[in-house]
Amino acid sequence: MSLKTYWSKRNFSTTPEPKGELLKTRRHRFVVQSHYAKHFHQDFRLEMEGVLKSWAVPKGVPEKVGKKVLALSVEDHPIDYLNFSGIIPKGLYGAGRVEVFDKGKYELIEKAENRIVFKLKGKKLKGEYTLLKFKKPNQWLLFKIK
Repeated sequence: MSLKTYWSKRNFSTTPEPKGELLKTRRHRFVVQSHYAKHFHQDFRLEMEGVLKSWAVPKGVPEKVGKKVLALSVEDHPIDYLNFSGIIPKGLYGAGRVEVFDKGKYELIEKAENRIVFKLKGKKLKGEYTLLKFKKPNQWLLFKIK
């Protein structure tokens, strides 16, 4: 895993986003950030392999069983992003306000190339979820199952 793509998209002298580094961590934390960018969406991030695996979720992370939403995988983010809230200035990649919607721990149940099953243990989001990868690059289906 690498943060090279993350770093290449940002100018850290002008963005308040953390530069971060690749960490050797075995913790299972997650964060959902509301991102008021050009188009509102939520960013869903799972701590894995020393980074935050990240997806943009245009319709938001589902809170109820049965709702299925598109999740677009984006570049890995540094672990420091778990606590990031702030305003990314206009003209920069991801410009807009970022707020933490929920965060907590998760239990990894299954991880395969095209499927990730996990149980969220946040303040707002609780329960078992699945991410299923579509054939098209970067497209996943996110839904709550329990």
